[in-house]
Amino acid sequence: MNHPTRRTVIQGSAAALGALAVAPPLLAQAAPVRIGYSMSRTGPWTVGAQTSQEPNYILWAEQQNAAGGLNVQGVRRPIELIGVDDRSDMETVIRTYERLMGSERVDLVLPPWGSSANFAVAPLANRHGYPFLAPTALSRRLVELRLPFFFLTLQQPAAMVGALVDMLRANGVRSLTCIYVDDLFGLENFAALRVALQGSGIEMVDHRSYPLGVRDLAPVLRSMKARNPDAFVGFTYPPDTVLASRQSREIAFNPRFFYASVGTAFPMFREVMTPTGAEGVMGMGSWNRRSSPGAQAYFEAHVARHNREPDRWASGHTWAALEILSAAVARVGLDRRAIRDFVAGNTHRTIVGDIRFSGSENVGTPGTVGQWQRGEFEVVWPRAVATAALNPNKPAW
Repeated sequence: MNHPTRRTVIQGSAAALGALAVAPPLLAQAAPVRIGYSMSRTGPWTVGAQTSQEPNYILWAEQQNAAGGLNVQGVRRPIELIGVDDRSDMETVIRTYERLMGSERVDLVLPPWGSSANFAVAPLANRHGYPFLAPTALSRRLVELRLPFFFLTLQQPAAMVGALVDMLRANGVRSLTCIYVDDLFGLENFAALRVALQGSGIEMVDHRSYPLGVRDLAPVLRSMKARNPDAFVGFTYPPDTVLASRQSREIAFNPRFFYASVGTAFPMFREVMTPTGAEGVMGMGSWNRRSSPGAQAYFEAHVARHNREPDRWASGHTWAALEILSAAVARVGLDRRAIRDFVAGNTHRTIVGDIRFSGSENVGTPGTVGQWQRGEFEVVWPRAVATAALNPNKPAW
């Protein structure tokens, strides 16, 4: 995609402000709402960040400005986005938010990509009193920090892994193998899996961690194939999800259930695994265009703006976070503590379902499992929110 520079985004907002010059008495009220964030446009976090987050930030700001600006207690004010490439570097993420919330004192901030970056900046945002609605952070440790200004819209490890194990148990799985990336995301999800398996009747017959940036998983996958498990589970990032899938296809590793997490719900997974390699593959995901009328409208707007589909997991939660933020500002204005109280104290209807928070955690939407079926990533578990019936036997690669 074309990544707008800070300058071009500000120019677009300034144009919206100029359109209001025909009403001089409102000009002072129509000062831009300055919203800052860091986002990976280069480096290893780029695929996720540029799939699930920044395209949605841009679409949201453009939609709001096309309507005259963000509704701030009944007054439309144009959005000025201040986006900075953090280069997938943690120090740059931290310095960027320190500047945005400190010396620049922007009105609002939007979160960066991923669990680790959010873990680094969430205490900083809390100290400065900025509401933080994080759509790509998956970490129980973040919940346990008990930061009153920090909210996670994604379902957390216990909920997502619990749904996975519940589905596997209901479909007669007796053994599984697991790989997980050796960072906060992988470690927490693997720990949640071990807990969820207790008393399930499912044995984890092999498990391996791997380093971020891994280039070859074939030896591990061959070893797991030899165990002949009913299911394979990967707590993986997008490049590793593709790597594990491709190499499993190469060695004909064909368990009944093949589950990998971040990236499986991305349209690019379907594309790189063509012609039929994505069919039956499972992963973390919680919505598609049939989930709600709002989801359909969002899906169409995303395709029209970016000429590509949103992913079926965190893109929806990013949009849901922006829906919640919009509603809060419309109700209480830009008082950041009032925004925080609105977010914490209400149930929010979003494109992914009703979201409500207990502390930092979204406890309103259930853990889910998604599966590629005939070109669409369907929600298949639990049945109450499913968009299609589960296929309990993945076709061979």
